[in-house]
Amino acid sequence: MNRPTETIDESGSRQDEGDAGAIPGVIVVFSKGEPLQAPLRLENGEITLGRRSMPGIQLSDHRMSRSHVRIARTSSGWRVEDLDSRNGTAVDGQRLMAAREGEELGVVRAGDTLFVLREDIRPFEEHPLDLGEPWVLGPKMRGVLDAIRRSAAFGSLHITGETGTGKELAARSFHTFGPTPNGPFVAVNCATIPEGVADRLLFGARKGAFSGATADAGGYVQEADGGTLFLDEVGELDAAVQAKLLRFLETREVVPLGDSRAKKVDVRVCSATHHDLRKVVRAGKFREDLLYRIARPHVSLPPLRERIEDVPHLIDRKLRSIDERLIAHVSLVEACLLRPWPGNVRELSMELQESATAALRDGEVVRESHLGRTAGTPAGSSVKPVIPAAAEEPVREADLDRAVVIEALKRCDGRVATAARELGVHRNQLRRWLEKHKLDPKAPA
Repeated sequence: MNRPTETIDESGSRQDEGDAGAIPGVIVVFSKGEPLQAPLRLENGEITLGRRSMPGIQLSDHRMSRSHVRIARTSSGWRVEDLDSRNGTAVDGQRLMAAREGEELGVVRAGDTLFVLREDIRPFEEHPLDLGEPWVLGPKMRGVLDAIRRSAAFGSLHITGETGTGKELAARSFHTFGPTPNGPFVAVNCATIPEGVADRLLFGARKGAFSGATADAGGYVQEADGGTLFLDEVGELDAAVQAKLLRFLETREVVPLGDSRAKKVDVRVCSATHHDLRKVVRAGKFREDLLYRIARPHVSLPPLRERIEDVPHLIDRKLRSIDERLIAHVSLVEACLLRPWPGNVRELSMELQESATAALRDGEVVRESHLGRTAGTPAGSSVKPVIPAAAEEPVREADLDRAVVIEALKRCDGRVATAARELGVHRNQLRRWLEKHKLDPKAPA
């Protein structure tokens, strides 16, 4: 009898092929303007979601019915059924008219709360979300950062990942975890180095080495002495420079252009690419021996579409960095969860900047309608982006009734965030309203 093959996932959890021990469940990722990451297990293959029916968590989403939607895991995949809720249910942006089944179902909206379906929620139970700077660390990214931390002991690291996944951020973390975090960090985009000058830019040049060289000049390697050299898109280097880079990596000595004497340097090297370097080697454009020299230790940054549970926190962090008053509407977060984001975190950040600018002309709530029509979709794609079914607009500060607010604060013992959830407003909205009306949340009467 063949035993299943054991693998190690990015979060460090052991799993068998076929996920024999997988625990299906849902992740609460957003509710009433607040990002979350709370895993909920299915019991006996199903779970009922609602304001008061979920085990271990209570959501004060007034648009969610007490028993709103039932989610089950069956032999044919997921099954989502609305339980005659007052405001309905949406699955992957489409309003649910009847029970829906399928293997590919992903995002459920009940009221103003969003859930992500997951075949295995163990990583989310074992590795709670970490919101340390500058990362938003869900299970996948936590595993990657742990690997970067371990690699710091080796003095080198190779990073792969799609455009916009944060390769330079990973390289800076490698530098920070190393023995010389206060030393220089020199980042070089090899793809932008003009042809024929990579040698002198990387390794420096002696006076008179070429026309116009009127003085000795150090290169990027010398600048990084005592710190870290980050070679982004390393696969773009000229073949001749690749040979010199290999010699430097093996000897930790640098020979400037026009010089015959080698100089020792203490440099930790981090490289990155979004290409498959083995394919580049087979195409004859990258040295195989250099590949073997830089390929380990290695981390691969997951694309955003593989860690959508982190998206609401990324949105919240970006909007707060633009203006503390900004609030993410559920339609914005839902749309972002449903789009593939080929440019990953970088693209998401840029699009949110544009959306926030548009929203600030109208108020403080950033909605899906402020998002670019093609945001988060592949360039030139004929596939239209998912536009979620309409959701109710959030309560405005001007609509708050003094007596209702006072009663909510009393019930919540003066806790502003809790009262805000009951009232269906963002906590910052309620705080501003209290300041404007000169009310003490602990003694509002």
